Amino acid sequence: MRLLLDTHVLVWLAEGSEDLPTKSRSVIEAAAKDEGLAASAISFWEVAMLQVRGRLSIKCPTREWKARVLDAPGLVELPITSDIGIEAAELPDSLHGDPADRLLVATARLHGLVLGTRDARLLEFAAVGHLEACRL
Repeated sequence: MRLLLDTHVLVWLAEGSEDLPTKSRSVIEAAAKDEGLAASAISFWEVAMLQVRGRLSIKCPTREWKARVLDAPGLVELPITSDIGIEAAELPDSLHGDPADRLLVATARLHGLVLGTRDARLLEFAAVGHLEACRL
């Protein structure tokens, strides 16, 4: 499976959180072994914003955290391109207006990736056929 990690899943994985079950870790590790594991650039923006606002505490400064995360074997960072921006804007209105989530969905769709998430709204959006997603 080629997998794009939602921001919260990326943080849980990087921080070794128990919020990420063993089964989910196995799915992520399998994708990494097949070089099919990705994180969107928007996730690093989200982490930085949460860190600045005091809503997230990671073990080191955000730039250092990003470098450490991207050192993980099999994980690649996907940039936000103009095509991703256009796709995000043109998504059905049934998806909420959170720009970061819209960019994640657009990235997954354009790259043919499964979005690994625990976000109920994104899983519902996938359930009606707008996205391929799995609950991690």
